[in-house]
Amino acid sequence: MRRPALLATDLDGTLLRSDGSLSTRTRAAIAAADEAGLDVVFVTARPPRWLHDLADAVGGHGVALCGNGAFVYDVARRHVVEARPFAAAALHEITADLRAAIPSIAFAVECADGERREEHFVDRYEDEYATGELYGAAAGKLLARAADLDHDAFLERVTEVVAGRAELGFSGAVGLAELTAAGVTKASGLAAWCEERGIGAEEVWACGDMPNDLPMLEWAGRSLAVANAHTTVLAAADEVIASNDDDGVAAVLEQVTAPV
Repeated sequence: MRRPALLATDLDGTLLRSDGSLSTRTRAAIAAADEAGLDVVFVTARPPRWLHDLADAVGGHGVALCGNGAFVYDVARRHVVEARPFAAAALHEITADLRAAIPSIAFAVECADGERREEHFVDRYEDEYATGELYGAAAGKLLARAADLDHDAFLERVTEVVAGRAELGFSGAVGLAELTAAGVTKASGLAAWCEERGIGAEEVWACGDMPNDLPMLEWAGRSLAVANAHTTVLAAADEVIASNDDDGVAAVLEQVTAPV
């Protein structure tokens, strides 16, 4: 099998199993790829603080592209190397317009130094969240919820209000709108990473499962969808591989790094 110069992979639902774990097989496949000189880059919607358990699996480069392209994060050093945040004026304008259109909306933001949320922004991770001023630091990612609206209706309304001023990515969290600055996607983050290293899109394979992966899959030279992927991703991919629970990405890595 022809070997890529780099394999980019989403985490949740793609590389990680459904329980959120990194399997022994996948961990070994990433290590073998690193040993063989093939970079495996994590490209995820997760914020920086949700990557620490994977510090030993990020490879020799040591970083992950997270926040749907908003952050380049040195996982071992717990340091944001680069950020592509909202301009302060744009963030103020977008949140004001969304609040006017959806009065029940609540916001949180992901910043280089952590997360801030409004007191009425709640979900199952609320105990881990820190309240604070939304506009006190550059926000790489804006999160929004409206508990009284149906998921699809909420995302449709957010899309209408934002009207191209931000990127709306859906990573599978029901009832959550995840927004990054205009032009900031998994594709733009990965493209910048590759350009710095002289790697062309045609040399990159990308793996994903959800609609927020589509820009990255469309940009990469070869796109791979795990079998459990969203229907839009399955339709767009060049190839469907085994599911996340069956270590589909690991199987691809094993194939491309196997001795000839």
